[in-house]
Amino acid sequence: MRLDFPPKHTEKIGSVSIHELQKIYEIDSGKSPSLNGHQSIKAFGYDELSSILRELAIVIPVKNEKLGLLEGVLSGIPNECLVIIVSNSKRAPDDRFSMELEMVKQYSRFADKKIMVINQKDKDLGKIFKKVNYTSILDSKGQVRNGKAEGMIIGILLAKMQLKKYVGFIDSDNYFPGAVNEYVKIFAAGFGMASTPYSNIRISWKSKPKIVDNTLVFPKWGRISEYSNKYLNDLISNITGTKSEIISTGNAGEHALSMALADNLNYSSGYSVEPYELIDILEKFGGLLPSNFAGIIKKGVEIFQIETRNPHLHEEKGNDHLTGMLQDSLLAINNSKICNMELTKVIKDHLLMLQVKSKSNGTNTDNDNKKYHHIMKPIKSIPIETFAEMILSNCKTLNMI
Repeated sequence: MRLDFPPKHTEKIGSVSIHELQKIYEIDSGKSPSLNGHQSIKAFGYDELSSILRELAIVIPVKNEKLGLLEGVLSGIPNECLVIIVSNSKRAPDDRFSMELEMVKQYSRFADKKIMVINQKDKDLGKIFKKVNYTSILDSKGQVRNGKAEGMIIGILLAKMQLKKYVGFIDSDNYFPGAVNEYVKIFAAGFGMASTPYSNIRISWKSKPKIVDNTLVFPKWGRISEYSNKYLNDLISNITGTKSEIISTGNAGEHALSMALADNLNYSSGYSVEPYELIDILEKFGGLLPSNFAGIIKKGVEIFQIETRNPHLHEEKGNDHLTGMLQDSLLAINNSKICNMELTKVIKDHLLMLQVKSKSNGTNTDNDNKKYHHIMKPIKSIPIETFAEMILSNCKTLNMI
């Protein structure tokens, strides 16, 4: 892979370096790529990427997805990576989780790939979290809460059990396996460029194809990304005192974290997780609030944003789903301790407009009356050896294929 390096522009906020969107010049630059004298290009050959991929786990949160789509996503993940499927799919009346598991087992007969599968609502999993005193992930019944972030945390812990250095996240509804392959190689390239153990790689799609009036169009931004990026940039502009447009990945569902950074972050419930990661990084390491992370602050945190060459085409889940995701994203920014009052007022007005619109359409999203997100504490508090021993011994839905 050949791409911009160093990034053309970086916003420095405390110990956090947010790099401007980087461009890919070649998805595959060969075994031992030449730089041809370019000082602003970084090239990664097969061996260099492969060594990073072997230390990378890819987590796929799943909820009642079409089996063909999920299999396509699996086929796009490079063989060196550990794949972790965390399913929140229904068990009755038809057992979607069992169907997913059977598909993965059949797929694994032909693909020599290591895959872990677990059900998010496994009752034994809830008991294990209680025993290790990580109760912020549990609901009132003692089970793991519903939500994407909750599934991601389970995936991170399974990756940590396997001693992985990096963990990436890819949505299960992607129609293009080639795009998935590119995402994972971008993760590896990002970690290869990082100068600190604490790094976050975030993907910006080249485009999101849509059919409008029987014509295929390629818009750059979706509705959610447009607004979350805008408000995150407004937040950074207020901090730096200079107009900023540095953020282009506010809702990057496809993103990756070094395990060292993943260990130390809080996680916000549901679909607010991606913008909240940026907020949490700024709150903890941006020098804006008192912090107990002197070691991380000394080494710094890097956020890479890299634009794909492949377009992104995913399953359409309707306006209600999009409205809920947008509300989650805006709340994550609005509720931040570093969000100034002027921006808070603008976001609250936007949230009110979304609530009125959803009610006028006869819908009632889970977020209509929500003012705050459920925040889960960092996973570094979990003794991973104890967690691993209990999950391997007790979790009936854990399958290592």
